[in-house]
Amino acid sequence: MTDKKIVTLDELTQLVGTEIGPSDWITISQERINTFADATDDHQWIHVDPERAQSGPFGAPIAHGFLTLSLFIPLWSSIFDIEGVTTKVNYGLDRVRFTSPVTVGSRVRLTATLTKVEEVGGGVQLSTSGVIGIEGQERPAVIVDFLARFYV
Repeated sequence: MTDKKIVTLDELTQLVGTEIGPSDWITISQERINTFADATDDHQWIHVDPERAQSGPFGAPIAHGFLTLSLFIPLWSSIFDIEGVTTKVNYGLDRVRFTSPVTVGSRVRLTATLTKVEEVGGGVQLSTSGVIGIEGQERPAVIVDFLARFYV
């Protein structure tokens, strides 16, 4: 189990440029893919039809890119937190790239680097560069610049 970095608001600026993680691995099962397809109403065969996907371009079903991206929050929360805040807000994304498909059965994990800390009314905004990697592959699944706000 990965150690979680827990800091205070006052300690954040010292972490700029610091790599955090990696997180533990998460397995991308067909059940997870199917559940995501149901939640988003995206039932494209490349995701949910294992037999047809075997003859497709990736040789197996692949996770939706947005499924892999959505794992950023639970992975990030497993490796980083700020104590002494009352509200945590996902503020958005500056850049997202889906650089490699995630086939069913693959395992992914997050490594992140805190890139900027800015004061905002009553709290701080963190800019974080995240890479969701795929076990055994050099090229990651997702590269993302994530923004979050923490209020006291």
